[in-house]
Amino acid sequence: MVEGVETAAGQRTGATGSGSRRSRPSAGQFDSLGLYLADPRIEASVLGLLETVEVELRASVASADPLVGEAARHLMEAGGKRFRPLLVALGAQFGDPTGPQVVPAAVVMELTHLATLYHDDVMDEAAVRRGAPSANSRWTNSVAILVGDYLFARAADIAADLGTEAVRLQARTFARLVHGQIAETVGPRAGDDPVRHYLHVIAEKTGSLIATSARFGGMFGGAPAAHVDALAGYGETIGLAFQLSDDLLDISSESVQSGKTPGTDLREGVPTLPVLYALASDDADPASARLREILATGPLTDDDLHAEALGLLRESPALKRARETVRSYAEEARERLAPLPDVPARRALQSLCDFVADRTS
Repeated sequence: MVEGVETAAGQRTGATGSGSRRSRPSAGQFDSLGLYLADPRIEASVLGLLETVEVELRASVASADPLVGEAARHLMEAGGKRFRPLLVALGAQFGDPTGPQVVPAAVVMELTHLATLYHDDVMDEAAVRRGAPSANSRWTNSVAILVGDYLFARAADIAADLGTEAVRLQARTFARLVHGQIAETVGPRAGDDPVRHYLHVIAEKTGSLIATSARFGGMFGGAPAAHVDALAGYGETIGLAFQLSDDLLDISSESVQSGKTPGTDLREGVPTLPVLYALASDDADPASARLREILATGPLTDDDLHAEALGLLRESPALKRARETVRSYAEEARERLAPLPDVPARRALQSLCDFVADRTS
């Protein structure tokens, strides 16, 4: 499974390489997310916060051991759109974004996310991440796993300075991430609905951390409790929408739009939402029946079968149904924002809903 809004927030973009510094945040980096920051003051606030997060991230992974330090910086310096710190920054706009705990909260979220990527690449036997060699392919699986553990430990250490509630939330989020990974690894049990199982996996693996990021922004910006809860609900739902839209892009887009070769998930046998809808279909028309026949064979390593399945999926009712599902989550995310005041930060969050609904149309 493509790792969530590594997905929306950090697709495998062209990287700067493991030995280079990540460039400073700029407003242009929001274009690929569809984020619209209409108010110059909010834009300056968000960019300033993200720039400070970059500095603190680098400091947070420093180690007396040169190997640990280099490996811990590896993915951080390879790029990514910092979607989780961005949601912390936007959530903080509903309180005081200059609060002293906002930046550390954003660092905790990004470190936790980065740690999951090290572990995911080991489990997926990935060779590349963000356009650079994955840590496991560069240093071995054992080193990658241990560096992921180190990043989790650094996140917990910083969270401890934020207070007991932050530690509890970070730990519970981590527990959800683990449960999601286990559920994905084991697969649906006998009698489980594969689509329901898949949506559960995405909620645990992707939605949970994005929800906590938005919650942390509101919490540490000092927003009212009702606003904090609304932000968390929005974060989880928009995370689901982004991940599901990536499923569709893998089928419907050209590589320049999705950031990877079309049909990669299909070739690797990853059961994304359109595939699950197609397999569950009882449509009797020849195209749907042929598609089910091909998909039932598993990973499509044969080029001709892969091309045939990709063409059939692009014209299938399953893809249309998946698009409708994405739009429903995007609309739900918008509704979650209703308790928040109608200020530029809320409109910025709404712009993400518009983008995720439109990008797969």
